[in-house]
Amino acid sequence: MSKPVVAIVGATGAVGVEFLQLLEERNFPLAELRLLASPRSAGKKMGFKGTEITVEALTAEAFRGVDIALFSAGGAISREFAPAAVRAGAVVVDNSSAFRMDEGVPLVVPEINPEAAKSHKGIIANPNCSTIIAAVPLWPLHKQNPIKRLIAATYQAASGAGAAGMAELEASTRAYLAGETPEPKVFPHVYAFNLFSHNTKIDPANGYNEEELKMVKETRKIFGDASIRISSTCIRVPVLRAHAIALDVEFERPTTPDEVRALLAKAPGVRVVDDPVANYFPMPKDASGQGDILAGRIRADISDPSGRSVALFVAGDQLLKGAALNAVQIAELL
Repeated sequence: MSKPVVAIVGATGAVGVEFLQLLEERNFPLAELRLLASPRSAGKKMGFKGTEITVEALTAEAFRGVDIALFSAGGAISREFAPAAVRAGAVVVDNSSAFRMDEGVPLVVPEINPEAAKSHKGIIANPNCSTIIAAVPLWPLHKQNPIKRLIAATYQAASGAGAAGMAELEASTRAYLAGETPEPKVFPHVYAFNLFSHNTKIDPANGYNEEELKMVKETRKIFGDASIRISSTCIRVPVLRAHAIALDVEFERPTTPDEVRALLAKAPGVRVVDDPVANYFPMPKDASGQGDILAGRIRADISDPSGRSVALFVAGDQLLKGAALNAVQIAELL
């Protein structure tokens, strides 16, 4: 693994493009890079370190000689081709939800549970973007003072639906400003100047959609604590690529905003943006294009007289730390 052969599956997609850029920017020590995508993208050329690499059609045979395969092409593709990559000898870092809750598959955020990566049996799962963006700043707080209950409300960008989702937001906005009626295709509702519940299937038994349940189940698995009570509401907002999340956290013991702020100030992967005087707090425009999770609006929850609850607001780039960057950091662990 000191100088592996790396394959990117879904290389032409929004996260695949970020994979390519990150491997170059972080000077990832690879011997060879292979770009794999659907047959319709085969033959396309993509730049990497001053050269051009031709995209190949994704097949089981394409993984021969590959050491690490970075997957971001959706759950169906992962379920079909990840086992083939493992049989060929590769370690798969999968960005889809296909294997996240499998008992034998580690779900890894390097700032939280890097040791879990060692237990892989060929596949390591990358968590859901909203889970990562919330978990990175919550983990240092949980280590110091265990979280007993978490209420999350997400404000999720179009990038969560890939390049097609981002393109629809742009087209919808142009149409709306031109006085036309935008026609939704990727999403179930008009996106311009609108927000709506996350467009994943709702469980009729409990009323939560799949995105909300991912946050519940994945956070517990990553933290190794099934006792945390978690409720989430996931909403699509007309932002291109950075998710934001309002978090209300109840701890085991009383705490203060200053204690929370001090822990976050020294936490890896977190940057405190918390200026009440200037009314300047985490925003998607500042989170986009960089790898830290921004954390601010740190204040006591005045509805809890016990002093054990704190509210905060976080934002992170969904395509970077919420997807590609976390996966590349896992590859660096390997």
